[in-house]
Amino acid sequence: MSPHPAPSAARAPLRVALAGIGVVGGGVVRLLEANRDLIARRAGRPIEIVAISARDRQKDRGIDLSAYRWEDDMGALVAADDVDVVVEMVGGADGPALTLARQALGAGKALVTANKAMIAHHGLDLARIAEQADTPLKYEAAVAGGIPVIKAIREGASANQIARVYGILNGTCNYILTLMERDGANFADALAAAQAEGFAEADPSFDVDGIDAAHKLSILAALCFGARLDIDAVAAAGIRNVIAADIREAEALGHRVRLIGMAERDDGANGGGLYQNVQPCLVPADHPLAYVPGALNAVVAEGNFVGRLFFEGAGAGAGPTASAIVADIIDIARDEYGPAFAMPVDALDEAPAADAGARVGKHYIRLIVEDRIGVLAEITAAMRDAGVSIESFIQRGDEEGGGVVIALVTHEAPARAIDAALAPLRASAHLVGEPMHMPILAL
Repeated sequence: MSPHPAPSAARAPLRVALAGIGVVGGGVVRLLEANRDLIARRAGRPIEIVAISARDRQKDRGIDLSAYRWEDDMGALVAADDVDVVVEMVGGADGPALTLARQALGAGKALVTANKAMIAHHGLDLARIAEQADTPLKYEAAVAGGIPVIKAIREGASANQIARVYGILNGTCNYILTLMERDGANFADALAAAQAEGFAEADPSFDVDGIDAAHKLSILAALCFGARLDIDAVAAAGIRNVIAADIREAEALGHRVRLIGMAERDDGANGGGLYQNVQPCLVPADHPLAYVPGALNAVVAEGNFVGRLFFEGAGAGAGPTASAIVADIIDIARDEYGPAFAMPVDALDEAPAADAGARVGKHYIRLIVEDRIGVLAEITAAMRDAGVSIESFIQRGDEEGGGVVIALVTHEAPARAIDAALAPLRASAHLVGEPMHMPILAL
């Protein structure tokens, strides 16, 4: 008798419907068509697109969609008997995308989505519906595009207690900061270049104000710490106020400016809770994150047994995002899925927000001030009164925005003391514009 079991009968194709055929949707179609045979072998069964739905049937998408049934109403994808998986690529935290997601899961159809805003705001609700229907909810493409970080954390590092997770979660901001670093460009010119290259939208607020990164961080935090999603607990600040002088001063200090999303469990000394923050930071020049260029994303997770895990790759774009979506579909074809957030919703912790003001570290502060006698004394007095000790103080004499640039580095101090020092300076008649404050990360 052979020691190997006889091969099982061929499995029926997994039938997929696509909602939204934009850049990413087109990428999914191309990928499933180009790698059809390879995907079928890896999935253990064929994967077939049976229906598609989008707003404009006549739009030229650069691909032939004539082989697929077109549904003007996305709801028809849920009602169809020949659909096993609905892939949501409509976008938006609410509205049609959320309605489709709830209907699909409620009808027992697997859902795959790249919609980080919807998952960040409604992930718990969707996960509960998926559990009740015993059907998959998959969202690898919602965080860091083509980087398989969700799978790695949920499965590969599942035995580890994660100390913290952090990284570069928005490619648009990283592209802008890279141009400022490489070319000495100011923010406005670097943003215009990013828009011209297609890395930034006409309205870039979602990216440059840290909102996109906050959505992704909240998802990573839920996975890493077994906590309930709470997007409102993520403090987010973007890169609009970063100027060329900040980039130069960071380099002089042996650091680089990066927009960093970080989530970390408080050790209990400050009341416990979960710290979640997105803001520009000074990253040591010898840390891997300092070498992440252009529009790439990178995520670092620190486990108590596995150590530091580092993931880097394309965080957006048709190819990388489609790759992540199809990887989720392949998992469904193999019947490889579990709870959306690595454990049932009822097992997730109600983690309170940690006291961010109690976090102690060094800080970089940049001010633009009028060139007047007494301004330096005003700055040092504000620091003294808040209990903040200054490690270094630099006045380059550069004119910026009608004033002189002053940069200083503090000794270790609580974040709330820095805020207390900046409060009277913001009200000063000698200050030009908004102060810039960035933590200096010890990684």
